[in-house]
Order: sequence, then C-alpha cells, then structure tokens
Amino acid sequence: MKTAIGLLRAMRPKQWTKNLLVFAALIFAQRLDDPFSVATAIVAFVFFCLLSSSIYLINDLRDIEEDRKHPVKCHRPLAAGIISPTLALIAALILMAMGLLGTFQINQETGMIAAGYLALTLAYTFGLKHIVIIDVLTVAIGYVLRAIAGAIAIQVEISPWLVICTILLALFLVLAKRRQELVMLEGAAAQYRAILGEYSSYLLDQMIAVVTASTFMSYCLYTISERTVQELGTQNLIYTIPFVIYGIFRYLYLVHQKNQGDAPDRVLLTDGPLLANVILYVAAVVVIMYFSGV
Repeated sequence: MKTAIGLLRAMRPKQWTKNLLVFAALIFAQRLDDPFSVATAIVAFVFFCLLSSSIYLINDLRDIEEDRKHPVKCHRPLAAGIISPTLALIAALILMAMGLLGTFQINQETGMIAAGYLALTLAYTFGLKHIVIIDVLTVAIGYVLRAIAGAIAIQVEISPWLVICTILLALFLVLAKRRQELVMLEGAAAQYRAILGEYSSYLLDQMIAVVTASTFMSYCLYTISERTVQELGTQNLIYTIPFVIYGIFRYLYLVHQKNQGDAPDRVLLTDGPLLANVILYVAAVVVIMYFSGV
C-alpha cells in the first residue's frame, strides 16, 4: 500500500490542474453545449494527465541524486526511497504509451501535438532545463501545446489570442516559481539547481514585470478585438478584465508578501481568494458567452 501511494504521489496528481488548459478552447469556442466536444475534451485531459505524469516520473529519475540533497524535493517518493527506480521507469513507460496512443485515437493531429509535447518535455528534462531563459520558455511552450491540443481535439480553429495569452500567462507563473525557488534556497540555490545560479531576484523581477504588463494588455486587446466580437457574438467579455487584474495582483501578492509561488498548482488550490476569483471568472465567461448578446 505504501508503494502504491508513493507511486501515485510521484505521478503528481495535484499538478494535473495544469492540463485544464485543454478545456480553454472548449469554453472560448462556445462548445460547452456540445456533448461530443465536452466528452472529447475530457478524454484529451485524461490522456494529457497520463503523459505529464510519465514525464514527472522520468524527471524524478533523472534528478534523483540532486533531489536527495534538496530541502524540499528530498521528500519526493523516488528521492526518499519509497518507490524503486525500476518501478518508476516501468510506470512511466506504461503511462507514456497509454497517453500517446490515446491522443492518437482522438485524431491524428491531437496525437501529433501530444507527441510534440512529449518530445519537448523530454528535451527539457535531459538538457533544456540547464539553459538560461530557454528553460522557462520551454515550460511555457508546454502550456501552449496543451491549449492547442484542446482546440485540435474538438476541431476548432486555433485562435492566435489563445496562443499569445497562454504563453504569457505561463511565463508569468514559471518566472514567479523561479523567483520563489531562488528566494527559498537563498545563497545555496545553485548548489541544489545549477540553472538558478544564472538568475537573480532582480532579473526575475524585471522579467515578471514585463510579462505581467504584456499578459494584462494582451487579454484586454483580446476582449475588444473585432475578431473576438464577431466570433463570440458579444462585446461584453471586457467585463471579465477585473477578474484578470485581481488574479494577477493576488498572485504577485502571494509571491512577494507570503513567499508562495514555488508550486502554482498548490497556490491555486489552497488560496481561497484566488480560487474564488478563478471560479467567478470562469462563471462570468460562461454567462457572457452563452447567455448574452452584443
């Protein structure tokens, strides 16, 4: 039982929240009232959870020695010796095969995007995460591929705004995570994770400032663009902007004042005001898109 629980923990189910981006196209393409599209998006979400869990296992196998020296990561099942490397490798290969084959069953294009996501994340695990700036961009592109896969799975056109807003929001979260790791580990950061030695709090704060402003402005432009109004049949999406502002500011508050941000998934699930804001935002988008006109 202990081994089974350890394996489940190593699969990081809490981080499956990242795969919720698969549903972005479903909502913004106004397909929530289409049972087939909803079912397809759910299936795509499940398979991406399997793929991401396989990568987490491989990543922990790759970094097992480094994790054992880390003050927090030493408690991960592999680093703590709760599960064996052999079991982790077998589980990773099974999950990878199931996830990849499953996405190809949705349609070939979704399978290709999933394969690209898998290749990118493996490249990150075995090399790209050690290259400054490329490391954060790679993680952000992984978020974008999830969103694109969700659109292709239900066969809707990929909006350029979906790509722009997703990559900027992802960069915001990834950079905030890097900053928190740097602050938490203080002067010893590079000893636990070499790439952190290439960053400083000042540099990351500058990057976060640029991405924060870009994310906000991109979303504002999306809500008022002629294409958006024509495709959605409403110009009222502009009224969701306050939720976006609060969400970004709340997250920055948690990073700078509460020393959180090292695990975006945990922050989302444990911070009441932020979680409530996300729920209200989604509810507002649904009401505006499905129950209002221009």
